[in-house]
Amino acid sequence: MAARDPHRFINELDDAALERLVARLESRAQDEAFARLLDKYLTHLAIPPAARVLEVGCGTGAVLRSLARRGDFNGQAVGVDQCRTFVETASRFAQAEHVDDRLTFKVGDAHHLDFPTASFDVVIAHTLISHVTAPLAVLSEMARVVRPGGSVVIFDGDYASLTYAFADHDFGNRMDAALANATFNNPRVMRDLPRLLPELGLRLVAGWGDAVVEIGRGSYFKSFAETYVPYVKRAGGLPEHSVEIWLDAQRQAIANGTFFAACNYYTYLARRV
Repeated sequence: MAARDPHRFINELDDAALERLVARLESRAQDEAFARLLDKYLTHLAIPPAARVLEVGCGTGAVLRSLARRGDFNGQAVGVDQCRTFVETASRFAQAEHVDDRLTFKVGDAHHLDFPTASFDVVIAHTLISHVTAPLAVLSEMARVVRPGGSVVIFDGDYASLTYAFADHDFGNRMDAALANATFNNPRVMRDLPRLLPELGLRLVAGWGDAVVEIGRGSYFKSFAETYVPYVKRAGGLPEHSVEIWLDAQRQAIANGTFFAACNYYTYLARRV
């Protein structure tokens, strides 16, 4: 069976798989490194206090909840996701944090956004573009719904750089690639954006990279492996027994303080011309 990005085909997953992805997204949002990277680009954006913000592929709403908690934001934000479970969960979490007066979550398709042209000041895609069926179509829709002079933010990983330490380097490389291909429809798409953005009427204002690295301890990459290894097994490209040996080795490395894993993440800030 070919690898199938679970986020791309999320509406085909059962309730147990959806619960695992909800837990994964919330765990990632609480990770110190990811919280820092989100805060970095939100601060750089300097979003006007009364701005109207759209997040495409909002998942459980963690990014917009973080925005709503900032003391310098008093605007309105809308999150769109194709998964009804995510949208309902995002609404529930926003209500629990008492930020639901500024946040709205809707079911929708990132490839065909149901909003008028030029209706937002800021449009965000936070770890979305690596999963979608047609990245150019999604970027085109983001460019359409942001107002002239408004900002588009794309944050995502270059998952071809994803790597875990493993004593058998050959199998380790194969496992890194299997994880990237089983989890992301577009693992290298961030390399294409400097070329694609101008074609859509978006001027690149700033871009930077950050390495997310865990050495000795593991939390973000532990959760990543445990969440997505089942999809590697389902794809069938590697012997299931060998995959289990690899996963057990990662857990043991965390337990004895010898763990290593890393991945590069990139942020692009663009402005609608």
